[in-house]
Amino acid sequence: MTPVELRASIGLAGVYALRMLGLFIILPVFSFYAEDLPGGTSFTLIGIALGAYGLTQAILQIPFGWLSDRIGRKPVIYFGLILFALGSFVAASATDIYWVIFGRILQGAGAISAAVMALAADLTREEHRTKAMAMIGITIGVVFSISLILAPILNRWIGVPGIFLLTGLLAMLAIWVVYKVVPNPIVSRFHSDTEVASSRFKTVLSNPQLLRLNYGIFALHAVLMALWLVVPLSLREAGLAADHHWQVYFPVLVLSIILIIPAIIYAEKKSQMKPVFTAAVALLLTGQILMGLFSQSLFGLTFALLVFFTAFNLLEASLPSLISKIAPVGAKGTAIGIYSSTQFLGAFVGASLGGYLFQHHGAFALTALCGGLLVVWLLLAITMQAPAAVRSKMYAVSRMDNHQASQLSQALAALPGVSEALVLTNEQVAYLKVDMKGFEEDKVIQLLQRSV
Repeated sequence: MTPVELRASIGLAGVYALRMLGLFIILPVFSFYAEDLPGGTSFTLIGIALGAYGLTQAILQIPFGWLSDRIGRKPVIYFGLILFALGSFVAASATDIYWVIFGRILQGAGAISAAVMALAADLTREEHRTKAMAMIGITIGVVFSISLILAPILNRWIGVPGIFLLTGLLAMLAIWVVYKVVPNPIVSRFHSDTEVASSRFKTVLSNPQLLRLNYGIFALHAVLMALWLVVPLSLREAGLAADHHWQVYFPVLVLSIILIIPAIIYAEKKSQMKPVFTAAVALLLTGQILMGLFSQSLFGLTFALLVFFTAFNLLEASLPSLISKIAPVGAKGTAIGIYSSTQFLGAFVGASLGGYLFQHHGAFALTALCGGLLVVWLLLAITMQAPAAVRSKMYAVSRMDNHQASQLSQALAALPGVSEALVLTNEQVAYLKVDMKGFEEDKVIQLLQRSV
């Protein structure tokens, strides 16, 4: 990567980190804070407050991406970060649960994910774009882990209002990073690998394999958010003070990350994505069941959380890879955009519905909701087609007419190891899906050079 590409990738990963930290960091402590708020005795309202950001994220993420194509990436990102900061400040000054809900809705309205990804695509060449996206993706996982560990400590020092205030200030810092650190793109154009095309909705939404994965990310985040309503309370009831919950989260998260590394390597190197993926869903269901069985035991809860987060982290790493392998060539951005919106919708449904069930029918009903979602997912995972062992490749091409692009697409698709190829003249990019075992990249390069 060039210095400009590296600076852009690091800067945008930092922006993502500062924003996502604000969304994640209240999860382990919010239930305690809400107990003392007017209206906070209603677990239905607590659940809505936890998940409200997911609803506005799900609704606005794709439209904000489209808006960035029209008025520019940075203006949309600035506007989204301002909304997020305002939401944080509203929540920090809230006097009852309803103002917290409003603040969380505003936080979610700062839906900048699609615009950030599009800006990253503008600022990186095709051959390095995957690295930039990977840096952003890794940042999300790291921030999630850090937030679970920091939240109990910060709650002790500054309380949840202070945490909300801090996240608002971090959003303002992210605005500075976008302005000062992230370069301005010379040219902004649509990128099929990172952006949503309305013309590709039907293709993506009619693909049964992609629909299975969309249900999976919906269920994964619905269960995650529902459990955050009760896990902190269960740890406290098991004898661990809220300020010390990090002593459970820290070793659980570190061990879970260590445990998934061999599984990821095995799945990718041996082309065993389906069995590893299915086993992870089964493990997630096992962890959720164990949490219900050992809700009164600190050791049992810790073990159950280790099982759950090992599966959770493995699935979080596997799902985007599966989307990339299964999505039609040229529709990857659309598939990821729909997948991401479904993820946020799952967070809202899981938190709000979980809160309602916990309030009116008890912990068993919430556990049954989570278990039911995961049982359905396990059945879908077992019956899914094993994804092809392919990778996505992108190459810059010279400007040509549609007939030439069609001929080049056919020629590329006929090369050894190439399973799909699509040349898009408006983007000046060739998108390929390739089997690395039989792929001969030098032949692709030679063909592209002859087409100039």
